[in-house]
Amino acid sequence: MRIAILGNSGSGKSTLARRLAKLHELSYLDLDTVAWEPGKVAVPRDPAEAVADVRAFCIAHEKWVVEGCYEALVEATLALAPRLIFLDPGLEACLANCSARPWEPHKYASQNEQDEKLAFLLSWVRAYYVREGDLSRAAHLALFETYQGEKQRISTQADSMANLEFEFRN
Repeated sequence: MRIAILGNSGSGKSTLARRLAKLHELSYLDLDTVAWEPGKVAVPRDPAEAVADVRAFCIAHEKWVVEGCYEALVEATLALAPRLIFLDPGLEACLANCSARPWEPHKYASQNEQDEKLAFLLSWVRAYYVREGDLSRAAHLALFETYQGEKQRISTQADSMANLEFEFRN
């Protein structure tokens, strides 16, 4: 089983990926971990190195789930024919999820630091629908529409959790 999950910040990618990884004993890759220089604040990695790391992860593991908002990094998984899931629950759901997000120690030194960045994150989430490039809804939708493999677009959180977990069990 191979799964690639794409969507806006707050769309539920990490939650769904972690649940599927646990349920099916899949290796899990959060694309934030390869997109940014480790230990440096907001310093992107060389894109070619990040793509190489994603490919290496996917080749090294027979069963995996990869998730993130980076169209080019998700695209790097498609040669291995994963099921592509595009989480597209809409702006309000993404904003609510970001506002309710528990502390992410792999991204922030403290809950307070994470809370201080919330206004920026919410602004980033809103811009998803109008910005251009790799991190935009337009790029995500284009990748989803052109992918010839198995794919699913999810527009509600109930579908992304309950129905997918049931579907993957059977």
